[in-house]
Amino acid sequence: MDTKVLDIKDGLDLAVELLKNGELVAFPTETVYGLGADCTNTEAVNKIFEAKGRPQDNPLIVHIADIEDVKKVAREIPDEFYILAKKFLPGPLTIILKKSDMVSPAVTCGLDTVGIRMPNNEIAREIIRKSGVFMAAPSANSSKHISPTTAKHVYDDLNGKIPLIIDGGSCEVGIESTIIDLSQEPTVLRPGAITREMLEEVLGTVGEFKGKIKVAKAPGMKYKHYAPKVPAIMCDTVEEVILKYKEAVKNDLRPVIIGKNHPEYFCLNLLNIGSNGSEYARNVYNALHIAEENYGYIIVEKLEDEGVSHSVMNRLLKATAEQPKNE
Repeated sequence: MDTKVLDIKDGLDLAVELLKNGELVAFPTETVYGLGADCTNTEAVNKIFEAKGRPQDNPLIVHIADIEDVKKVAREIPDEFYILAKKFLPGPLTIILKKSDMVSPAVTCGLDTVGIRMPNNEIAREIIRKSGVFMAAPSANSSKHISPTTAKHVYDDLNGKIPLIIDGGSCEVGIESTIIDLSQEPTVLRPGAITREMLEEVLGTVGEFKGKIKVAKAPGMKYKHYAPKVPAIMCDTVEEVILKYKEAVKNDLRPVIIGKNHPEYFCLNLLNIGSNGSEYARNVYNALHIAEENYGYIIVEKLEDEGVSHSVMNRLLKATAEQPKNE
């Protein structure tokens, strides 16, 4: 398959044609690039799982262009949805609701709930509006690999597996959307740029899922994710980072550090991801891509576990974790 990379001006008509004909299109959002298909077309949705090598029990998110679209893809919509929508949508927030019959069971992996998202990206919403297709879409990368924040990341991972990538530049937020479940008591299933504290300001108490996952209601919960193809570890302190770096050099592993710009890292290979949560989020996946392409061993510095930094740590812990035996 020939994978084309086009900007929205040259690629919109082709994207619309492909989606209407049950094909896949990779597209930019403010979080990461998505891999979209018609959420009503089971055959098209299954192509997402095939292209990514994605487990069949890992549900997808449905992307809409306007708030009123939610009535077509969900049912029993609680008032809390509209409260969140008024404050945060369009934006990096996915809301779990009861699904409508319109949404293919392949999207939700047979569950009665579905994640709904309205991206804060004009290109994504223009594709949805012009095609009339609500897009089921995970991140546009091979399953469990580093998420893509540029069209190049998508091309490097899925070239030959999908027909079209719409290039919209670098993603502004840089990590996947926060997921909140409103099909039960409000609970954060995946942290993101919209933090639990921000959600509590408009909803009151919001829980955070921390239990053992048997059935995933949302992406990014059950499996190892966001992982580079070379070994990666996390260290708790700067001192430990330097120790592991020196050990890696002795073993000819070509190490690199992903973290902040500490004086102690002077003369060491460092990919600086910034000094606060928003900068970490915007830079972390690109740093992992660069590290994977140019080095043989990745040492990740543990970040502060609060606010958006907590969400970035969620991704880095999964990226550096050993695969659990029961998953």
